[in-house]
Amino acid sequence: MSVVEEKKGGFLTEVLQALITAAILAFIIRMFLITPFYIPSRSMEPTLYPGDRILVNRLAYRFGEPQRGDVLVFRYPLDPSRDYVKRVIAVGGDTIEAKQNKIYVNGQALEESYVPPGVVYNDFGPIKLPPNTYFMMGDNRNISADSRVWGPLERRLIIGKAVLIYWPLNRLGFIK
Repeated sequence: MSVVEEKKGGFLTEVLQALITAAILAFIIRMFLITPFYIPSRSMEPTLYPGDRILVNRLAYRFGEPQRGDVLVFRYPLDPSRDYVKRVIAVGGDTIEAKQNKIYVNGQALEESYVPPGVVYNDFGPIKLPPNTYFMMGDNRNISADSRVWGPLERRLIIGKAVLIYWPLNRLGFIK
């Protein structure tokens, strides 16, 4: 009797099992943990540029809420088959308004270092946000279709928090 017994199925069975396990793990990671996204437009410049590829943390808001300044990926409210990326400017319960190119939340002017110089946009508000909603705006306000167009974002449409630019390599880094 041999000390080492040959496994049934051999090498091909092991390779097939490894491939199936890898596929299942990749599916679980992508669906529930981290998802890659492609940036198609200029609405988030200078934070994100067309062609950037980012990773989105899908667990970020399972146990907490989005905060002012977070960059989110979400289902577009007017067409949930499309994904959008914008920044949280105000959260449920806040009152937001824009006057003379400045955003005010609850009467306090926001410091927005992420908005590019020379951006000009119309006044709006004041708008009181309902609970479980978020006012989303692109950093490049001149060309961003955001909550000024389609209203506050409902919590249920959030996919996750944009956390990392992974491509192109010269832009590799965390999203601020």
